[in-house]
Amino acid sequence: MNAKPPTPDPSRADEPRRATAPRGGATVPDAVDPTSPPTPAASFDGFGLPPELLRAMTGLGVSEPFPVQAATLPDALAGRDVLGRARTGSGKTLAFGLPLLVRTAGLRADAKRPLGLVLVPTRELAQQVGEALEPYARVLGVRMATVVGGLSINRQQAQLRAGTDVVVATPGRLADLVSRRDCHLDQVRTTVLDEADRMCDLGFLPQVTDVLDRVRPGGQRLLFSATLDGDVDQLVRQYLHDPVRVSVDGAPGEVGTMEHHVLNVHPADKYAVATEIAARDGRVLMFLDTKAGVDRFTRHLRAAGVRAAALHSGKSQPQRTHTLAQFKEGAVTVLVATDVAARGIHVDALDLVVNVDPPADAKDYLHRGGRTARAGESGSVVTLVTPGERRDVNRLMSDARIRPTVTQVRSGEQQLTVITGAKRPPTATKPAVGNAPFRGLGTRTGRPAKESRKTAEARKAAEARAAARVRRGR
Repeated sequence: MNAKPPTPDPSRADEPRRATAPRGGATVPDAVDPTSPPTPAASFDGFGLPPELLRAMTGLGVSEPFPVQAATLPDALAGRDVLGRARTGSGKTLAFGLPLLVRTAGLRADAKRPLGLVLVPTRELAQQVGEALEPYARVLGVRMATVVGGLSINRQQAQLRAGTDVVVATPGRLADLVSRRDCHLDQVRTTVLDEADRMCDLGFLPQVTDVLDRVRPGGQRLLFSATLDGDVDQLVRQYLHDPVRVSVDGAPGEVGTMEHHVLNVHPADKYAVATEIAARDGRVLMFLDTKAGVDRFTRHLRAAGVRAAALHSGKSQPQRTHTLAQFKEGAVTVLVATDVAARGIHVDALDLVVNVDPPADAKDYLHRGGRTARAGESGSVVTLVTPGERRDVNRLMSDARIRPTVTQVRSGEQQLTVITGAKRPPTATKPAVGNAPFRGLGTRTGRPAKESRKTAEARKAAEARAAARVRRGR
């Protein structure tokens, strides 16, 4: 007996139907009935999801919804626009992914014309979303493709030509495919903007608005963001229709499972402290400002016997993917990164994030820190701060509404071990001291700070005296 088809929406009467409702008989309406607002469910069984989807979720250990899922799934499944504010790592992927897949299941996209779209700011996040949703898409018969820069565009063109129901994309690569007429967005029924604030911060607002201008008028829009100000507010007002507004986990930074520490360090001791933290047991993610700084510090850690790897935008996409896989599998215990890694990394049991260089603003701090304490787990964020950085970091913490524990530490001290698990690096014969190999890494440019004339003259005089002693055989 055939399953009952979805209830048609008169505003979408011209849309071709290629199949019946999702397997399992669940009927998901295209239209929204404002007279019967849905109510949150305490378990996934209460959302009316297809039975085969529920079985797949149970097999993957997904049994109880996180707050953002419980709050948004009823409305999203009913076809309403949703505006969600939730911190990173709170379970947003399934909050938008399940409704997207369920509402797409049973339909078939024409070549080059997907029915669902997820737009995200970074390649890593796109791949993570694709991997997270693929098992559920498979059981529902939904064809997915992930299109990002740095990988073969020819293969992505072939996927779209063959017919893809849902596309997960970064703005730049999607814009390329649209301009080449390899992807048309006029049949997209559900559009998801994940981490919209980050896309705006990275300068993708023109591409995002172009996408929203191209997708099917009257389609469903799901927007998730850690903050809802500035450009994000513009997107909401212009493109979302009477959205259901959801805010969970409190305001950004108000995270009960995350500890925040500021470690005040002497400039000459900063990288020795960082090296001892890197040598701890367990995985750690460490952030520096520049690609050059990341590469140099990674080489130092490897020389000290720490299994470290570098991640930044100067690496090819295959290199970045391989490095992340090593980190997730435990072959690498320390990932040293620029902010490119602040989005899209989800690693189980990552309980420590270290800002070797403090981030530029509160948003960057929250997104770096969001790599730990994910999905109800606990974790710590540690920021190393020199005297010249204290004022900026105090302002940053105030903007993020965070009250960190502040401690003065030095390398080799027990207090550093208590807070971070720091220990002596494997190949060190004595505690690491000083910053000689890392001069300039703490600056925004990655270059050594300019010497004053007096300092330069004193250094040159000392070098001349040392050279004279060598010539005299002393």
